[in-house]
Amino acid sequence: MEKILKLSSNEEAIQLYGSLDENLRYAEKEYHVVITARNHQLKISGDKKNVTQAHRFFTQRLKDLRQHHGPHPVRNTGSPQADQKTPEGSETPSGASAFYHRGKVIRPRSKNQEKYIEAVLENDIVICIGPAGTGKTYLAMAAAIEGLKKGFVSRIVLTRPAVEAGESLGYLPGDFQAKVNPYLRPLYDALHDMMDFDEAHRYIERGVIEVAPLAYMRGRTLNDAFVILDEAQNTTPAQMKMFLTRLGESSKAVITGDVTQIDLPGSKKSGLVEAEDVLTGIKGLKFVHLKDTDVVRHALVAEIIRAYHRYDERHR
Repeated sequence: MEKILKLSSNEEAIQLYGSLDENLRYAEKEYHVVITARNHQLKISGDKKNVTQAHRFFTQRLKDLRQHHGPHPVRNTGSPQADQKTPEGSETPSGASAFYHRGKVIRPRSKNQEKYIEAVLENDIVICIGPAGTGKTYLAMAAAIEGLKKGFVSRIVLTRPAVEAGESLGYLPGDFQAKVNPYLRPLYDALHDMMDFDEAHRYIERGVIEVAPLAYMRGRTLNDAFVILDEAQNTTPAQMKMFLTRLGESSKAVITGDVTQIDLPGSKKSGLVEAEDVLTGIKGLKFVHLKDTDVVRHALVAEIIRAYHRYDERHR
């Protein structure tokens, strides 16, 4: 089967195909089709079902380009992820905002994730609480990169508290930066999954993207920035207050954490837990809760989380 999509100009074709035709390569791999691009025409060949899905992907992408003159977040149900299973036990999203990075369509996979993205788009501060694997940091990173590329913000700041989870920083080799890099690695992983390594490195060298421990935020004012605080369950109340008061003009902050995995020493209270008691009800600040049914990692991860939850309930 073949389907043809006609384009109106070279500029439109370049935007649709992506940098170095990455969208074409992605669609060929994702849908197992053969794509030929020539003379403002996109020909998609292959099995009927695969061709239909690939054509739907490019049609929606083209509609978005024509409406917004660029790959702006769209409302759609025609992205590749729309054909994948949603997490077990979760509701299907009704058509939430999607982000396009490196030829991928990144979109919510559950109702709660949809509410999370909507909250990020509509509020200056969002605090997302949920178990591991629910996409808290990944979706926030997608929104941050979208905001940077569309000019909504001029930089991205990614931070985590460098709390020792059963290991000592002192025994790791290297200088201080080398010691804290393992704690920041998940942020780098999410960044490199959505941005070419060289491009990300250039942004980091220029200070457009900053990845740093939470301690580096003290005394600063973060203007025109999209700021992500990850692993916020390991902040103290003082650190959480310090971070929240760093936000400057035209900035947005997303705070993520899992209150079931607090690594603070002794009986120290989590700043994330306290924040929900202190900040609920403030206009422009939204709390979002994700559950084990929103887990998008290996299917066993959700089962493991539920098993630990049952164990904790029995031994309280």
